[in-house]
Amino acid sequence: MHNISTKQLHAFIALSELKHFTRAAERCHLSQSAFSSVISKLEDSVGTRLFERDTRNVKLTPEGELFAEVARSLYEEIHVAFDNMSDYVARRRGRVAIAALPSLAANGLPAIIAEYRKRFPGIAVRLHDSLSDQCLTMLREGTVDFALTAPGPNLAEFETRTLCSDPFYLVCRRDHHLASRERVGLAELAGCEMVHLAKSTSVRQHVELLLRDVPTLHSGLEVEHLATVAGLVQHGLGVSLVPELTLFQFRLLDLVAIPVDAPDIVRPIYIVKQKDRSLSIAAQGMLEMLETSLRVVGTARAGIPDNPM
Repeated sequence: MHNISTKQLHAFIALSELKHFTRAAERCHLSQSAFSSVISKLEDSVGTRLFERDTRNVKLTPEGELFAEVARSLYEEIHVAFDNMSDYVARRRGRVAIAALPSLAANGLPAIIAEYRKRFPGIAVRLHDSLSDQCLTMLREGTVDFALTAPGPNLAEFETRTLCSDPFYLVCRRDHHLASRERVGLAELAGCEMVHLAKSTSVRQHVELLLRDVPTLHSGLEVEHLATVAGLVQHGLGVSLVPELTLFQFRLLDLVAIPVDAPDIVRPIYIVKQKDRSLSIAAQGMLEMLETSLRVVGTARAGIPDNPM
């Protein structure tokens, strides 16, 4: 493969346009002897003379005319490539793709994505809201740069670290006997009729851990969506335990959220990425913004009161 540098291409283009060694050398900020050496080395690499020169004239040989088209095309492509890389490095261009649990995708992430796009309008951001297994599938397939998900059995192949912890709340009607409590102990849930999310969800897996020693009643209602849980609780069909990040689903209803007194059992939210694969500058910037904003969970409850009067 021929070893031709951008310096040689620049010198060739300058001489082909100016047809004068001294002026071409000045354009390239080289001495005339150094410039002549660059042109000679280029001709050696190409394997033929590219210029006819005498004491008065410099002109392209027929082979030089052919090479001129190639040289200008190569030089332009190199400049475009470096300009593009500069844009990516400066975050003027790029893309970020994130997979996240629906609770995060709907509450927390939108504000962060909006701020990121305001700072870096040239970067395209894609968000996929999915349950944990699907988030990991997209990460495995390379559809997303990283995922925000809960613990599960399929994380061993990935690199993970904790983004935040998601404590649990009891959601009930205002006329429930526990509604006036500032905090509720697990033992106090004995005899309560529970509305559950499906067994496939990370929420349900943690709820079962919370209630393993508590004799609650099963309402017989197991649903896929938090909005359905909210509707069932609102109509007096039971109470439910849900993580703090999901409480926005209940804010428009006349319900109460009470912290569960079980600090040792929380749902961790993980940042998950492929092992031994670096993130792009754009994706790393998004991740840093996420970590800064979501390290401390506390804003998710927006609009649903606890400890009502």
